[in-house]
Amino acid sequence: KSHEELLIPSMSCRAKTNVMFLKTHKTASSTILNIMFRFVERYNLTVALPADQLMHLGYPKIFLASFVEEFQAIGQNYNIMCNHLRFNPSEVKKVMAANTFYFSILRNPISLLESSYIYYKDYAPAFRISKDVNEYLASPMKYYHQADYEQNSYARNLMWFDFGYDNNAEDNEKYIEAVLKEIEQNFHLILIADYFDESMILLKHALCWDLDDVIYFKLNSRSQDTVQTLTPESKERIKAWCSLDWKLYLHFNQTFWRIIEETIGLEVLEKEVNHLRTRQKELMETCLSEQEAVGKEHMKSKGLLPFQSGAANILGYNLKQDLDNRTLRTCQKMVMPELQYTSYLYAVQHPHKKRKQLGLPLLWTTFQEK
Repeated sequence: KSHEELLIPSMSCRAKTNVMFLKTHKTASSTILNIMFRFVERYNLTVALPADQLMHLGYPKIFLASFVEEFQAIGQNYNIMCNHLRFNPSEVKKVMAANTFYFSILRNPISLLESSYIYYKDYAPAFRISKDVNEYLASPMKYYHQADYEQNSYARNLMWFDFGYDNNAEDNEKYIEAVLKEIEQNFHLILIADYFDESMILLKHALCWDLDDVIYFKLNSRSQDTVQTLTPESKERIKAWCSLDWKLYLHFNQTFWRIIEETIGLEVLEKEVNHLRTRQKELMETCLSEQEAVGKEHMKSKGLLPFQSGAANILGYNLKQDLDNRTLRTCQKMVMPELQYTSYLYAVQHPHKKRKQLGLPLLWTTFQEK
């Protein structure tokens, strides 16, 4: 796909409303999900939401169209799809319109693995039985057993797995090249979490959206005290242990900057990133009683408490008390965690269905067993 078409002067372009976001794990994707959901509400769009009480579209199973609520009735008339799923292009195409824009996001596998370790500590067998992330990386095969491969997908080549591929595949040049090519054919754009603001500007241009459509408050991040420090040896080991993810990341990080240079250019990018940050700061001053995210113990409204997982203290926000109704609604949506927003849109879109249960805190996976 030519990169030129990513950038048409905004006079002539209309906001794209058929969009599929492959929500990868531990890549700032919860923040993007919030952006997508707010866009859905702004344009009154339909979302392909998980059926029944589920919060994921069948993850970690490979995606099937039947995982989408009322797929039989609604067919291909969903505008947006963005909940966690394991990518399966032929089944996704059954759900999404032919002119859908596909994008996803990657993150440096070094910080990704450390984040995954803390978040899925109690869930992935390989993480559970090791003391800390450096001990795990010193000899991963001691803890990582292929028999638990679905639960252990968090422990090796997680992005590769999310894109629908075998995360235990052998690192072979021809195979990697074929996969990268396939991903480039299936996706119009791959963003980079390590350059999140730049990614939002690129996304805005690609989708012909407004700046306010990509304004965000960082969601689902954790407190600094739950971050483990990786030794230099561990960092090197991740590149080998997660070599499929490492090559995936290197490739699309290069592509990302090339597209920016060919379309927006670095100068405009910098200007727009500053603009985004200024606007974000204004909104934080309008909405939040503290100018930052706070730990779960400092959250005033339990209804806005994000899902807590593993050894991570997942941060949330406190809204100002005296906001007028319209501002309050805007602010609430900006800080609404993934599970709450998913259930809320589900209730709006499928009023006759049983509401999704939000027993907080709950383990994601209890939802997967029907």
